[in-house]
Amino acid sequence: MIPIHTRVFRWNPATEDEGRMVAYEVSVHEGARVLDVLQSIHDDIDPSLSFRSSCKAGQCGSCAVLVDGEPKLACMTEASDGMEIKPLNLPVIQDLTVDLIPGINQIPRISADTGTGLPAHEEIQAIKPLRDCIECFSCISVCPACDVTAFTGPAAMRGFMRIALDPRDSTNRIGKAIEDGLFTCTSCGKCFEVCPKNIRIPGKAIEKLREIANKAGLTLPRHQEVEKLVQTTGRSVPREKLTFLEQVGEVIEPEGEVRGEVGFFVGCMFNGRLPDTALDMLYVMRKNGIRVIIPPEQVCCGSPLIRTGQTSYINTLRETNKNCFSKRGITTVMTMCAGCGATLKNDYPDKPFVVKDVTEVLTGYGIIPTQKLPVIATYHDPCHLLRGQGISEEPRSLLIPAVQEFIEMPSICCGSGGGVRSGVPEEAAALGENRREAIRKTGADIVVTVCPFCEYHIQEHTDRPVKNLLTVLREGYEAMESSGRESTDDK
Repeated sequence: MIPIHTRVFRWNPATEDEGRMVAYEVSVHEGARVLDVLQSIHDDIDPSLSFRSSCKAGQCGSCAVLVDGEPKLACMTEASDGMEIKPLNLPVIQDLTVDLIPGINQIPRISADTGTGLPAHEEIQAIKPLRDCIECFSCISVCPACDVTAFTGPAAMRGFMRIALDPRDSTNRIGKAIEDGLFTCTSCGKCFEVCPKNIRIPGKAIEKLREIANKAGLTLPRHQEVEKLVQTTGRSVPREKLTFLEQVGEVIEPEGEVRGEVGFFVGCMFNGRLPDTALDMLYVMRKNGIRVIIPPEQVCCGSPLIRTGQTSYINTLRETNKNCFSKRGITTVMTMCAGCGATLKNDYPDKPFVVKDVTEVLTGYGIIPTQKLPVIATYHDPCHLLRGQGISEEPRSLLIPAVQEFIEMPSICCGSGGGVRSGVPEEAAALGENRREAIRKTGADIVVTVCPFCEYHIQEHTDRPVKNLLTVLREGYEAMESSGRESTDDK
């Protein structure tokens, strides 16, 4: 037996104004699960502790709780000393028991008497990735849209798509899905990250439902405008000033010896809205011996269209982008935009090159250390980088040595993704305000990120400067050069 110290949330709303964390120590067998700890507290210390459990095999979903801030099935999660156990972010009935009824009632159910018969094999295969939901509501508990809108949540959207694929139910429910918040999902991917059944709700359900909505002529007007812009100009943002591609040549040679070579996928935001940040990247690459090849005929990656369900033009964009890099013999394509990187990595089948984020490239080759900037910095994790590409440590390993002090900040969606900033601006603004508060709590001087959409959006919701990581590195190199020149002058 081993001792486990834990703190558990306790609250009875019927008799107490607010909840509290209570410390417990129990002895459990090695390898015990969180549920074993809760059961031991209940049986040996306090029988009034309220929590749910049923199957104890990860199939009923009833024991979902927050373990150290993340939704977990208590029966499947190994207990750790010092852990904190709280209820899901849902209305509390008592202690760890939350009210699941509203969520259950919002999940659409199949009406088997309206369809055409049993599903065919290929239909069953399409349904499989969506049918394993155990209605634990971990996804709803962490969904940023559910915090600021009337969105019924990822589990309900999964239910709508599961029914849409089943021939036994021929009722058209896309209108109801839209009413329940289909276009409020920011594609942050947090629901997939916490799902105990690994259901890819954004890609397998929400984006597919948006495709159905598009075919029915129900795409949001602002999203339709973006699609038209992409089809007519190849870009998702209009040209307002001299673009990045108009300012640079096709091949940017490094200073000194060539240590590596990449093709650069610019993306619409860095090309049209934030070209100076892309120029900062070239400065850093040249400083570190990396040749950058920039095909001028590249176009939008298609992310704004895929996320909003407008997929009729996607293959044209894919082929244009794949060809412009492959015909130059480029084997590594580098992105600076988290959304572009996630799209090229996950939505471009049979691509003839490897896709790497700029932070992967720089940490892979290693960089010349910069002079530390005299600032306190915090870092915002772009959703399409953190969850879309699994990249977290690389940007931090570059940022931390470049600043005087680094302070972590919770990884929460800023609200700019999934077409929400353009289609549901009030929701995007509310999520941006959440970021403002999180930034304020850090006390940081600057906010650093590596996504142009996040950079652009967060800057509208904070009085702190928001800078791209590559801009920070350029400033560090320039400070180092200035310091070196001053030392030389002093001599």
